[in-house]
Parts: sequence; structure tokens; C-alpha cells
Amino acid sequence: MKSCFLTMSEKLVWSKMRTNSFDSTSSTLILARSNTCPLYSYNPFNNSLRSGGLGENNIYAYETDGRSVLLHINVPRFPFVCADSGSLNGLAKGTKGILGLGRTQIALPMQLANAFELKRKFALCVPSSSQSGLRDIFISGGPYYMLPYTKNVSELLITTPLIINPVSTAPIYSVGDPSDEYFIGVKSIKIDGQIVEFKTSLLPIDKKGVGGTKISTINPYTILHTSIYKAVIKDFVKKAASRKITRVASVAPFGACFSSKTIASTMIGPAVPTIDLVLQSKSVYWRIYGANSMVKVKENVLCLGIVDGGLKPRTSVVIGEHQLEENMLEFDLASSKLGVSSSLLLHNTNCSHYRIF
Repeated sequence: MKSCFLTMSEKLVWSKMRTNSFDSTSSTLILARSNTCPLYSYNPFNNSLRSGGLGENNIYAYETDGRSVLLHINVPRFPFVCADSGSLNGLAKGTKGILGLGRTQIALPMQLANAFELKRKFALCVPSSSQSGLRDIFISGGPYYMLPYTKNVSELLITTPLIINPVSTAPIYSVGDPSDEYFIGVKSIKIDGQIVEFKTSLLPIDKKGVGGTKISTINPYTILHTSIYKAVIKDFVKKAASRKITRVASVAPFGACFSSKTIASTMIGPAVPTIDLVLQSKSVYWRIYGANSMVKVKENVLCLGIVDGGLKPRTSVVIGEHQLEENMLEFDLASSKLGVSSSLLLHNTNCSHYRIF
């Protein structure tokens, strides 16, 4: 098998399960509850943790050569934890479950890689619009072709090491367990090429697991330690003013908002100062353009899409989903590296332009 990808609707494909009955006739409940190996369902959106049972169901994937679908694949007896409908509180209406992508053996990418003897690698491309109703996860790597861009998107990826946080960030864990979330080593932040001044000792992860930079599909916007947040806001506002962009009253939860009447539009979004997350060297950086940095909050008002995380956050920088949209992210678990493309809009394509059935 070359590689495979899953297409998901906004409502995940698995049915929610109830104690005495199921919404899906293909689901099977396995009596696997025990004190030795307890099972829990965790909803990070409302921070709830509930005990659950182990279920199995069929899921479907597609084999691809990067350009077109070659085969439809049935994955039988795919295990998942089921819980009562209360576990879905706080999720979007109609949602049936939460898909696990963490660095664990039971996460969906790892289960599929093991089942089909694929590379321990997966890629995620999140569209900025839900109008198509589809999102893709690619298992085992590229190539990735997204028309009208004719080249392999893999060639656009810059790579940086994935860092292990030595202390788990899970709601329940044993002493010594590392985090199963994805951390990268941001060394500095630049706005329009100028380094933002703040205490860089906040960027590494300390022995207690505090600090660092992680990637999150849970948080809608990037969250920064207060001292980093204030410095970024200050420098962004200054650079925006030099472009004659007019600042207006802030709209919560954002701290810097601007009149869109004074901001030009481009193929990569509003023409605002660029933000660079500088990685292992000055020449390796993740550039964030206006489409990912700005959020429209109301008519004629755009805000910088970062949020103040307080003075004592567990993680100093949390890169939120808005900043991930229309970026190809490839997680290579075997070599512990992340590849990121920056905005695909720069190449006149986006994350909805993959499928050629």
C-alpha cells in the first residue's frame, strides 16, 4: 500500500454509544471495564472525564498515490472508547465523537499504520471553511497534490524536531509518563522580520513540564504567556501603524483590533505584518500570514487572533487551529519531526483541493 487517507465530515463517522443500545448496527460493545485497565473518555472542550466501555466498529479509508484514489479500504474491528451522550457536551451540534491524534499507540494514525504496515507518519490539512464538510488525514506520508498547484506539496515543507515533554499533560497519568501532545522548539518570534523582545527562558520546557510550544486543534486561537502576549501585541500594533493600519477598540478575547477599511486584501489574506515562529535556526521559520493571523469579529473589524494565556500557563505558546488552517502539517513519528508548509494560499491552493476521485 502506498499511503491512505481518511475523509471526515464535520460530524465524525463513529456513532455515539449508549449503555443498553447503539445508534449504529455495526457497532459492537466489548466488556472490557476493569480496575486493572480502566477506560475513560475525555472531552477537552469542557474538561470532562468519564468512564466508558470499549467498542468496535468498521471505518473506511482510501488508498492513494497522491493524485487519485486507488482503492476503498475497510478497516474492521476498529477499537474506540464509548461513553454516554453527556460526554459530547461542549462540542458542535451533531458531533458524534472525538478523534484522537496524539502520540499514542491507540491514536487513529498509529492504529492504521500498524494494521497496514505503513510508515509511522501522518499529515493533517485543515480547511478554513467547513462548506465542503470534509477534512482529510493522510497516513504514511506523501506525495500530496492539491490542484491547481501542480507540484508535490511535500516539497514546500520545512522540518523541525518534535520535542517530548517529559511530564504528561493528560488529565490522568502515572508519574514518569511523558506528554502525548506535539511540541516544537520555537526559539524566538519575529514580526515583519524584527525580533520580539521577551524573556526567552519561557520557550524551553523545564523539568516540571512547564513552558514550550505545542500544536493544538482544540484551542481555536493561539494562546501566549502574558509576557509574550504583551510583547507581540505591542510590536504588531507598531508595525501595523507603520503600514497606516488604523487600530480600533478591542473585541474580547482579542487585544488588538483594526479597521479592515485600512487593510488591503491579498491572496494570503489581509495585508498585515507577518509573524515568524523561528525554529532551530534563523533560516528555519514558520511564517504566519494575514489569513491565519487575523480574525473577522464584526463588520469592518479584524483582530489579531491571539489570546492572553495568563502569567502561569502550563504551556507558554499554544498554536491554535486558526493558525493551522490551510497549512499542511506532517507528523513523522518515526524520526520525530514535524513538516509544515505555511499557508497553501500562497500557492493558489488550499486544504479542500485534494480529492480527485
